[in-house]
Amino acid sequence: MSTRSDGDDWDIVSSVGRTALGVATVRALESERPDPLIDDPFARWFVEAAGDPHFTALLADPSPLEAMPFFFPGFMGLRTRYFDDYFVAASAGRIRQAVVLASGLDDRAYRLPWQPGTVIFEIDRASVLDFKQAVLDEHDVRPRAELRTVAVDLREDWPAALADAGFDAHRPTAWSAEGLLAYLPGPAHDALFARIDAVSAPGSRVALNDFGRDDHVRQLTELRERFGGADPFGGVDVTELFYDDARASPADWLGEHGWWVEPASTAGLAERYGTPIPPLPPDLGALEEFAREPTYLTATKR
Repeated sequence: MSTRSDGDDWDIVSSVGRTALGVATVRALESERPDPLIDDPFARWFVEAAGDPHFTALLADPSPLEAMPFFFPGFMGLRTRYFDDYFVAASAGRIRQAVVLASGLDDRAYRLPWQPGTVIFEIDRASVLDFKQAVLDEHDVRPRAELRTVAVDLREDWPAALADAGFDAHRPTAWSAEGLLAYLPGPAHDALFARIDAVSAPGSRVALNDFGRDDHVRQLTELRERFGGADPFGGVDVTELFYDDARASPADWLGEHGWWVEPASTAGLAERYGTPIPPLPPDLGALEEFAREPTYLTATKR
């Protein structure tokens, strides 16, 4: 059952913000593997600056995570690489405007090869955006494209805030919703797609990942409890932060509103990037099924 409530708040070390810190921890560890799928030199800085003992301990000794079958080496690398490639391809084409929804500790504005003239908008809560900016400023790092931050909750009227920041609805846009959808209540979830569609010019793209069917979420929760000694989020059960009310299927909604949808799965990404999922015990069939479910998609507006 979700522990969320309307208008709930958080910072970088609590609730939804804490999950961003956990993701940054795994990104840092993936970047430091001998054969990494990504290169994120900034993720470690965020974890160290937050100073949370759980995450700094994982940076020093990641072996507890390695005991978790669903955090096999490369797991977060697959997700990060998928969105990295998406933005690089969009920028290499004719898209010069990008919007990162619920940007958290996303640092792609600072590490991807954006084409000249690209403007990137990052939307998140002010506390999260301010923390990230302070860390990057401390290390004197500058974005590789024009970056505009938009401090607004996605449950509020974020399109108006985006327009106030200079967003141009007549230009094709590359949108991302990475690790976001389950954290939105059903009405805000469905409104997100309607709002994206309303301000997206033809040729715009959106990339997202979801968390699969409800029964898979429950099964993954059971697996987390089984391997509870290896906790990637420091005492936070992320499934308790999910909303489980009714909502539209992103693939169906986008397809019905004139977007061409290309689905992908974790297993498919593992094959694409040459990082096969390791053999799993027979009693972890739920995990294997989840890995083959199309929980990723990229869509293009016709």
